[in-house]
Amino acid sequence: MATFLYKLGRLAFRRRHFVALIWVALLTLAGVGAASAPSAGSTSFSIPGTEAQKAFDLLEQRFPGASADGGTGRIVFRAPEGEKMTDAANKATVAKTVKELGDGSEVVSVTDPFTTNAVSKDGTVAYTSVKYEAPGMELKDSTREALEKAGDEARATGLTVDIGGDALQAAAEPGAAGEIIGIALAAVVLVITLGSLVAAGLPLLTAIIGVGIGVSTITALANALDLGDTTSTLALMIGLAVGIDYALFIVSRYRGELAEGRDREEAAGRATGTAGSAVVFAGLTVVIALAGLSVVGVPMLTKMGLAAAGTVVVAVLIALTMVPALLGYAGRKVRPAGEKRKANKTKAPEGQAKPGLGVRWASFVIRRPAAVLLLGVLGLGAIAVPATQLELGLPDDGSQPTSTTQRRAYDLLSEGFGPGFNGPLMIVVDAKNSDDPKAAATTVADGIKDLKDVVTVTPATFNKAGDTAMITVIPDSKPSSTQTEDLVHAIRDQSTDVKADTDAKVLVTGTTAMNIDFSQKLTDALVPYLALVVGLAFLLLIVVFRSILVPLKAALGFLLSVLAALGAVVAVFQWGWLSGLIGVEETGPIMSMMPIFMVGVVFGLAMDYEVFLVTRMREAYVHGESPSQAIVTGFRHSSRVVVAAAIIMMAVFGGFISSSESMIKMIGFGLAIAVFFDAFVVRMAIVPAVLALLGKKAWWLPKWLDRALPNVDVEGEGLRTLDDDKDDKKDEDRELVRV
Repeated sequence: MATFLYKLGRLAFRRRHFVALIWVALLTLAGVGAASAPSAGSTSFSIPGTEAQKAFDLLEQRFPGASADGGTGRIVFRAPEGEKMTDAANKATVAKTVKELGDGSEVVSVTDPFTTNAVSKDGTVAYTSVKYEAPGMELKDSTREALEKAGDEARATGLTVDIGGDALQAAAEPGAAGEIIGIALAAVVLVITLGSLVAAGLPLLTAIIGVGIGVSTITALANALDLGDTTSTLALMIGLAVGIDYALFIVSRYRGELAEGRDREEAAGRATGTAGSAVVFAGLTVVIALAGLSVVGVPMLTKMGLAAAGTVVVAVLIALTMVPALLGYAGRKVRPAGEKRKANKTKAPEGQAKPGLGVRWASFVIRRPAAVLLLGVLGLGAIAVPATQLELGLPDDGSQPTSTTQRRAYDLLSEGFGPGFNGPLMIVVDAKNSDDPKAAATTVADGIKDLKDVVTVTPATFNKAGDTAMITVIPDSKPSSTQTEDLVHAIRDQSTDVKADTDAKVLVTGTTAMNIDFSQKLTDALVPYLALVVGLAFLLLIVVFRSILVPLKAALGFLLSVLAALGAVVAVFQWGWLSGLIGVEETGPIMSMMPIFMVGVVFGLAMDYEVFLVTRMREAYVHGESPSQAIVTGFRHSSRVVVAAAIIMMAVFGGFISSSESMIKMIGFGLAIAVFFDAFVVRMAIVPAVLALLGKKAWWLPKWLDRALPNVDVEGEGLRTLDDDKDDKKDEDRELVRV
């Protein structure tokens, strides 16, 4: 591996014009494709195999033309103090609003609150529902504008009017200002780490090109592959972070090779052969973690993971080819590592030069490994405690900031009709095999009325064939409550008896039931996903480190950091601790996909630091140093760069905290805090402490396994052999000259 990448790096350095031209051409091609491709909304949301999805599919089949997946809008009216919605003037305003909404080109139906009993018991609140042909995210701008205009005109008459439903949802921007701040902080860290503007600019430039290719390709294929806006946001987030880091590691190693007196082409080759090998395997762990999201069985997560994994592959390829090419262009503007420190040492009295901070820290950990290990584990364990109170759910209008019209509409409906009105359950009765479909539907409705936490059960509505019925159930509790979840399970438990008595199937669907099934599916998939991803990465790290205990320690350290990160997410987004600092206006359940998503992404990123830090230790150990000396050597050469890489990732992820989209904000915070825990506590403290306690046992590998494993030569032993061959050739040449 190291020898092949060494040759690739030298080739890219020599043929830099050709390499740069290829990547610019790919960027241009992807950009043209993105610009000419039709725009796409959010990816369609489906959960194959769940009862809610089966019911939804049955509705589309048995109720054709009903636009089961169409967007919905609700205009909620509240009468002024002392008035009723049934007053003549207020009824006239509502009637005018209903008429205007019904003229829309994408509107399927509009309800009149005075004929559908959509007026609260005290007469102060009423609502009209609008059903659209297209899903909410795919509605035309003119349709959304018409909905907002109708609300504004009704509001002008003195009524309190707010709008809810998914018709107002639009693609959320991740927060451009935050991204710019993140990139600016990354640039500052790169300048401090690499010592010059040119050297700092290389990782930024290559990362931007890689992300440009990845995101543009996703945009170009978005309509054809049903990729949503969240997919490109994730690819941007991950691609930018790893792109900067991978290039940083190679540029840093290049400067180190220059400091050892090698010429620039040779230094580029060796940097690509050594640091590049670590980049390949670090990238593979990220790709495994992201692509592994496909085992969950949710198409949206699969597409997000594969798209982000593709962007990581591009980042790896750019680091291995374009970075050496740009180093060729930079020439002497990228200086050898430590030039300034060497100049300062020559001015200082001999023997007074202090070792670097990384060396001093590693020496401290080696002296007190047990104390450092205990403190790190207990600290992260304490932060992980809130994760035991994790509550999962999907965001709805109730989780929106109180300043939004969606949240105000949600609160008005809760006030007028009860909290459960915002999360109605749709009961589908498949009576195709029943002798008396109407009697079967009546049996189902009567059984539901007897359950706890039920406020209203509407009469059954049958399709034209008369073999399928819809029943709407209004719970007494809000959609995200455990009481509503218990009600869904209770209705499903009754379905067995109903089928036995009437031969009719009972299915529960609706947004609330979808959310419950989604959360359950993700929970069920977490253990198999962990086993797959951690297992594959464990095998990969055994090949890289040729050790059993080092990969095991890496996996256990990851679990500790991700649990601590989940604990921090729960404390901030569910409990509200320090939520004001990052703009969390409304606390509530944690997004259902957050745990499994964090496991996938954080595992890949955590293994990055493990590979970059420990491969340098492995390299020193293989070349004859003692285990303790190897730890110090690894920190001497890698700690500064790993710290810089972690700060850069935190800056990039932290930039997404400014997003107005709650999901993006939560992901940005979760990833940033997870990188902090993993890089600064696990990799920089717990890892050296464990290695110091294990000593030579850390690098133990059974002989039979050592013979069976392929030799990937991440530590660059093949390059040392190459040096010996060159030295022998020089000796032969000198001998010939003397002869």
